[in-house]
Amino acid sequence: MSLVAETHGTGLPVLCLPGFSLPGSAMVAALEPAVAATTGLRRIYPDLPGTGRSPGGPANSDGVLDAVADLVEREIGAARFLVVGWSYGGYLAAGLARRRPEQVAGLLLVCHGTRILPGNRDLPVAPVVSEEVEWLVDVPTDLRAHLSVALGNRTRETAERVATVLTASGPGDEEYLGRLRDTGYQLSDEGSTLAFLGPTSLIAGRQDYIAGYADQFRALASYPAASYALLAEAGHYLPFEQPEAFRGLTLDWLARCTAAVGGPRLDHPAGQPTPDYPAG
Repeated sequence: MSLVAETHGTGLPVLCLPGFSLPGSAMVAALEPAVAATTGLRRIYPDLPGTGRSPGGPANSDGVLDAVADLVEREIGAARFLVVGWSYGGYLAAGLARRRPEQVAGLLLVCHGTRILPGNRDLPVAPVVSEEVEWLVDVPTDLRAHLSVALGNRTRETAERVATVLTASGPGDEEYLGRLRDTGYQLSDEGSTLAFLGPTSLIAGRQDYIAGYADQFRALASYPAASYALLAEAGHYLPFEQPEAFRGLTLDWLARCTAAVGGPRLDHPAGQPTPDYPAG
């Protein structure tokens, strides 16, 4: 199948994969504030199957990854490229690096799945965390239960920011996505011990009760050139919960990647504030 994608900027290709059931626009909202002031990058944001403008189709995550690989052939060809993945998108990004180690030049994995089946995940016990009074009051009622688990930065501002992104994302093909999650979620090579040698950064939230952070720390064994950052007061929507910290970690990873691949110098003026990028 042919995935629909939007592109921002020019230069070194960066494939940006969103979380499960979220379209590419959600990944745009997560990543563009961190990189929009940076030159020399062509960011490619696909709608994964069953989201946005891409129809459902593949019966399992191997098929989804095949569709992503087809997009690489169409948009990037044989050139080397970077991959950014958030949540399920990070799970796919790691799989893509295992299958194309000679072409993937660097990995940024954000709150990513390592063992995708919920029963296999090593999740933290929820501690008592501070929260703003009535912090979910401005959030649509159908999102409150999800955000009460997914967010570690529990303020009205953060909750509203994330709810805006989720509302703008739309429902997608829920029947297809439900079937994919129930019967084809796990990649066939999830347990692979192959090492990825390129510059890698793993970023996790201390209050991420969806993907956790312990599995991600253990995954460092597969990434000899990786850094690992665990952010306090951050959950599964870390790019929206701690945007300044996320921006700094992203730019650090990009600097390591471009140094490794000999790409163009990436200009991001020191002290420039994070741009106010629209969620849609």
